[in-house]
Amino acid sequence: MKLRTLLIITCFAISLIPVMIIGGIQGFESSSMLLISIILFVTLSFSIVLSYLISKSIEKLTMHIDELSKGKLDVQLEKSEIYEINQLTNSLNRIMASLKLAIHKVGVKKGEIFEETVKAKEDVEEKYGDLLDSIAGWAWETDSKGIITFCSKNVLYALGYKPGDLMGKSIFKFMPLDKVKGSRRIFKEAGGKNKSIKNLENWYLSKTGKKICMLTNSIPFYDNDENLLGYRGVDIDITQSKLSDEKIKELNKEMDDLKDRIAQLLNERRKKPGRRFVSIEKKFEERWSEYEFDSVFLFDENADILDCNENMYKKLGYTKGEILSLDISDFDILESKKDILNKMQEAKKKGSISFKSIHKRKDGTSVLVYENMQYLKDKNMFKCIAREDYSFKK
Repeated sequence: MKLRTLLIITCFAISLIPVMIIGGIQGFESSSMLLISIILFVTLSFSIVLSYLISKSIEKLTMHIDELSKGKLDVQLEKSEIYEINQLTNSLNRIMASLKLAIHKVGVKKGEIFEETVKAKEDVEEKYGDLLDSIAGWAWETDSKGIITFCSKNVLYALGYKPGDLMGKSIFKFMPLDKVKGSRRIFKEAGGKNKSIKNLENWYLSKTGKKICMLTNSIPFYDNDENLLGYRGVDIDITQSKLSDEKIKELNKEMDDLKDRIAQLLNERRKKPGRRFVSIEKKFEERWSEYEFDSVFLFDENADILDCNENMYKKLGYTKGEILSLDISDFDILESKKDILNKMQEAKKKGSISFKSIHKRKDGTSVLVYENMQYLKDKNMFKCIAREDYSFKK
């Protein structure tokens, strides 16, 4: 509401006090209505004049301050009929005189100071924007209720929305309904305890309705009185990694089920009398040498690659020289270096072992493979034969 309107309403409201008193004593009769009309007219006229005098002086002063902010130090500040405004005008005149003196001593043009200030501000904003656009995810800021007040342009690549589509809306509106309650609770706790949110797996819905898993890192921020103002954070898309983890869990479960089934078949076979027992696991391993596999490679006790066939390095997108500079953990997603060394010890004891794994190509894509690791005792090295699991492809 403008000051002028507020003053008129205030004066008019005050004028109703004597009107109600007169009405209460004499009643709203024709003899008292004339007096009431006069009171209202005088009050309204006075309020209009008063509001004009006050608001007009403030409007002029505001306009002059705006010109000063643009570097126009030659502005003539006009005197006002109001004492307080005159005091403010005098203070501004002293500030301008000090600023002119400082500029004269420094020996620069007054316009250059403001131009440099504006340019510096623009440079900082540009660098800040470039920084936000360079991160892998999208940056955002909300108020204390979760209403989005800022988001970077990268949200377009993450969720398919333009920044303007999210501004002024609750960040929880873009999450699946079954995830909203949990996210609200986590943000509320972080704001109440002044602690950051680290590596929170947070699900969103893209513009097309697809579920996107984001890794959220956020901090609450406050005013000088420690009142919560909102949250600032960055979300990074980890959907593919999350789905890969779930697929790995499924594969591990399938492997466990397969092991249980093999154990069951072995027990059933042992119980049958008069038949020569043949190890199913042994037959399974012998099949590896009956076909032409995609990849064959040799490695030493440190898991460093010693040699490989053409299929090996071509399948993973490397040159042979590049593949010979790696160890197995450089392209095996599922196994750490320690896990690989443990499997090598197991192969030493048993002669060979078979398992599933995932190899990472040079371009970052992955391929599910069956592997048969064999210990070559006479050469004190290991051989691995890998075949791609085509059933993994959709």
